[in-house]
Amino acid sequence: MKFNKWTLGLAAVGVISLASAARADEKLNPLETALSNTTISGYVSASFNWAISPGGQAYQDSPAAFIPFQGKNKQDGFNLDVVKLSIAKPQDESPWASGYQVDLLFGPDAVGYNPSPNAFYSSGSGGTTYSADFAIKQAYVALRTPVGNGIDWKIGVFDSPLGYEVFDAGSNPNYTRSWGYAIEPTELTGVLATYKINDEWSISAGIANTLMAGINARAYDTSYNSPRNHQRDWNKTFLGSVTFTAPSSWGWAAGSSFYAGAIYGFNGNNQYFGGYNNNGFYANGNQYNVYAGITMNTPWKQLTVGAAFDYVHNLNGGSVDRNTYSGDYYYGYIDRYSADVMVFGLYGTLKATDKLSFNVRGEYLYAKFYDDWSSLYYINDHGLFTTDLSGVELTGTVEYDLWANVISRLEIRWDHVDQNQFLSTSYLEEKDSVGFYANVIYKF
Repeated sequence: MKFNKWTLGLAAVGVISLASAARADEKLNPLETALSNTTISGYVSASFNWAISPGGQAYQDSPAAFIPFQGKNKQDGFNLDVVKLSIAKPQDESPWASGYQVDLLFGPDAVGYNPSPNAFYSSGSGGTTYSADFAIKQAYVALRTPVGNGIDWKIGVFDSPLGYEVFDAGSNPNYTRSWGYAIEPTELTGVLATYKINDEWSISAGIANTLMAGINARAYDTSYNSPRNHQRDWNKTFLGSVTFTAPSSWGWAAGSSFYAGAIYGFNGNNQYFGGYNNNGFYANGNQYNVYAGITMNTPWKQLTVGAAFDYVHNLNGGSVDRNTYSGDYYYGYIDRYSADVMVFGLYGTLKATDKLSFNVRGEYLYAKFYDDWSSLYYINDHGLFTTDLSGVELTGTVEYDLWANVISRLEIRWDHVDQNQFLSTSYLEEKDSVGFYANVIYKF
């Protein structure tokens, strides 16, 4: 085995032995070199939820029932929320750098998060039910091409770049997710490119299969007079964003960030509902989301404030084709559903000490739902129904990180809506809901 002159020199003065150098050289094969830079991280999240008001059966039809990951089965008891395991090889600084990211979820919050087309079972006419408590949150190859300052690529399944909050509760100021998060896309399957113009500005652009969650999900056209379950040709989702970070010359505002982005594409669940006298199917349509957010430092360095705006047009919108049999006749009509939803959010974080912080969030929601129906057989038989909805949400969180690597929080949340519908066709028995939450997260 040949050694370079530096290795021979160190061996001559007794710093190393030629045997150890030979063993080290033998380990430098391509596979082990790649694995040596691999990182493993993640967290375990557990909680206690108490639905102060309402409780019992009334909870299912209350505003609290629509908080992401806080369904009825989590109320009034202790919970394992989710376990996340991340395996990654970060990119280095080389012009043709490469890497990967894999985020795996285990537990109740993984159920139905981003099921692939082959990872579900049907419960019959009641629709599609996702039962697996495992999900791939992200899995993408990271590449860099030396164009200008370098373009960084994500190819595979990745988180949606829109939103003030993220799936990982420990990365948010509050434990429960916001209404804004509830109307945003979660993950996408496609390609995302990011280019850093300078230290202040960066832009991103990408293309994905669909706007809805689902690994390798496709857009389907099941509207009237179209072949049922027929795959659309080139019905893709497009996204773009811009980020600005305040430079050091801004004084106390240095490091503050502004973000804006939009996504346009197909969103739908293609849920079939059947029955002899109710033979129909959903055909959801195109949707676009617009988001703008800011996180601002203040002259008082312990205080950080933020604001977020979410707007979605045609939330899960589309049409429902129905053919109803009555006696010797068939009656058919089309319902075209759509919804415009706006959410304004304000955030505040006061870091009292290295361990103690106080976080508050307030949101205002306004939504308008449309049901434009028409008969398949009578030209003048049609109508338009609309429903307005507005509501407010207030959340207060105290975080005290007593143990190393542990986030521990207590939270109280109040939700109020002033109509009988909330982001769905479910009727609300209660217009107010109050919940108390305790959350512990260990990060590794």
